[in-house]
Amino acid sequence: MLIKKVDILGVKIVPLTMEQTVKKIIGFLNEQKNHLIFTPNPEVIMAADKDKAFRNILNEADLVIPDGIGVILASKILKKEIPERVAGCDLIQQIFSRIKNTEKTVYFFGAAPGIAERAAKNMQNTHENLKVIGTRHGFFNKEEEPKIVEKINALAPDILLVGLGVPKQEKWLCRYRNKLNVKVCIGVGGSFDVLSGNIKRAPNSFQKLGLEWLYRLIQQPKRWVRMLQLPLFMLKIFKVRIMN
Repeated sequence: MLIKKVDILGVKIVPLTMEQTVKKIIGFLNEQKNHLIFTPNPEVIMAADKDKAFRNILNEADLVIPDGIGVILASKILKKEIPERVAGCDLIQQIFSRIKNTEKTVYFFGAAPGIAERAAKNMQNTHENLKVIGTRHGFFNKEEEPKIVEKINALAPDILLVGLGVPKQEKWLCRYRNKLNVKVCIGVGGSFDVLSGNIKRAPNSFQKLGLEWLYRLIQQPKRWVRMLQLPLFMLKIFKVRIMN
């Protein structure tokens, strides 16, 4: 069934619930082709609003899902409601819970040295029998990229999680999409830091109130400059609503 996408400042979001998203991705694992999945929040959408090439990269993905309460609020203001937030960290956990006793395999690529490895070990402890077949940190130069792709392809994971930060991870995946022997590639931003325990996830009370961004800001005060994008994002959304 063709799903009508929701346009949020030019980024085409797929309006699925968490459960529907997980089922869609599990379905991708049974297809013999590569699939790209991106998880933009308001900050990412603002970056795409300023960079047409980046926006095109996002919109060429197989699934663009709403990671950020601001995206959900924006959809309500624009009267194009998205059912719920699909947070990247939660999505990863949900996928792992479905594939942990199967032959499906995962590769962790990104973050600082040691982080992806710790994230993978934590996930294997949480999801017994999860098959992680490789990890690599996200520090490299352009000359190393073909060897990285070669190593990933030699292992041929079903799922490749890429945590290089935005927009680097999206551009990297777009550049190598046709060269990667992987069924599902997901840009996961800073999720490895959370999965590794390097950064503590906001308590459920903050998550339910849509205040996870505030908890992150308390933990990492240096993020305040980035957080300025949130009110700017909402202002642009209101402007679009008024004009339409």
